[in-house]
Amino acid sequence: MNFKHLHYFWAAAKAGGIVRAGEQLHISPQTLSGQIKLLEERLGCALFRKAGRGLELTDEGRLVLGYADQIFALGTELEAKLSEARSGERTLDFHVGIADSVPKAVAYRLLEPALGVAAHVRLLCHEGKFQDLLGQLAVHRLDLVIADEPMGRQISVKAFNHLLGSTAMSFFAAPSLKRSLVGEFPQCLDGAPMLLQSASSAMRQRFDFWLAMHKIRPLVIGEFDDAALMKAFGGEGRGVFMTPTVLESETSAQYGVRVVGRTSDLVEEFYAVTVERQISHPCIAAITERAPDQLVGR
Repeated sequence: MNFKHLHYFWAAAKAGGIVRAGEQLHISPQTLSGQIKLLEERLGCALFRKAGRGLELTDEGRLVLGYADQIFALGTELEAKLSEARSGERTLDFHVGIADSVPKAVAYRLLEPALGVAAHVRLLCHEGKFQDLLGQLAVHRLDLVIADEPMGRQISVKAFNHLLGSTAMSFFAAPSLKRSLVGEFPQCLDGAPMLLQSASSAMRQRFDFWLAMHKIRPLVIGEFDDAALMKAFGGEGRGVFMTPTVLESETSAQYGVRVVGRTSDLVEEFYAVTVERQISHPCIAAITERAPDQLVGR
């Protein structure tokens, strides 16, 4: 394969057309079209098709574009590494997976100490399902996974759980909704409109048990995978919601809500999962050392 032809195709796909890509590359549209045609002949398939007055990628074109993205990203990374070697400046790439159930503000607090190590750190964050991130950790595409639950023994990944710390849970409501609640906390939640984490989350399972223990039956208005979306609904007065107590000030300020109550019977824990039993990576060491302080309200 001629990688120059691949680069011309990649540029045209990114620019959204032959003419614009030609302007960026300082070559004529006719020359660019001819080079892409040679690539199509080499691959044996069309990469673009006409769509009105413009072009759009075919299914094969989208596949090729995905590989081209990776190829040219690696090329850029190679140049950066060689530049670092010549200048003597070393950059430490730190690949972190963050389970999508971990609140973004908590993730920032936990990761912040990694940016203070002596080396120049480039933080590369990937968000996803916990199980998927463990798979990437197993093949060393990630240095660390941060989650709100430990890796279970049934998972066939050679990795280790490191407890970072925990926080109690607080309940919030918009001012108008809070005024309508009857009784003391937590009984005021009985019959109240409520916004909950999805049933698959570790906290939701503990919360359901807590409700049963207190004989409380709220009116469930919605269930959310995305905590930020849940809080947005809560800020509009659609229901009471809970979030880690460590985030009380940020939550109140951002969403205009008030604290309804707090409970230490519900505790959210956060874990670092690594392939190291004894931590040697400087960024992970900084995170695990500072984590208890980072989970204290500011």
